[in-house]
Amino acid sequence: MTTLHKVHSVKATATSGVYEVDATITTLDEDVRRDIFISRQDDPYGIGPSVRQWLEMNPEFPIIPYEPELPTPEEVRARMPSLTARQLRLGLITNGYSLSAVDTAIAAIPDPNQREYRKVEWDYATSFNRMHPLIATVGAALRLSDTQIDAMWLAAVSL
Repeated sequence: MTTLHKVHSVKATATSGVYEVDATITTLDEDVRRDIFISRQDDPYGIGPSVRQWLEMNPEFPIIPYEPELPTPEEVRARMPSLTARQLRLGLITNGYSLSAVDTAIAAIPDPNQREYRKVEWDYATSFNRMHPLIATVGAALRLSDTQIDAMWLAAVSL
C-alpha cells in the first residue's frame, strides 16, 4: 500500500480543483521518495485518495496560487501576425530605413546560394512571418535589436 508521509507544498493548477502536490511517500515497493503528484478529485488510484483526504483534513495548509507561465520572447514572436510584403516595406520606410538598405544587406550575405535564396524571398514573397530567417538577417544588417524589430513589426500590422 502506498503511504503518504508528508506534504511539503500544494500548488493550484490551471484546472480548478487539481493540484500539484510535493509529498514524501512510501511506494508499493517500500521505497520512500519525495515527488510531485497531480491530485484530482476523481482519482481513486495510488496516492490520490490519501492526498485528497489530507487536503480535506488540513484546510489551513497554504495553497500556492496558479500562475500561468509567461511565453518566451521567441514564442511571442512566433505568434505575431504575418505581414504582407507591402506592410513590411512600408514599415521599414516609416521607420527611416530605405529599401536599398535591405538590398545592400542581402547583397552582403557571403554564401552565394543563400544570397540568391534570400533575394528571391525578398523580391517575390507575398507575406512574411516574424521568425523568418530573412527578418533576422536584415535586422542585424540594419543594426536593429529584436525588441526594435518587434515594435516595428507590430506597428506595420496596421499599415
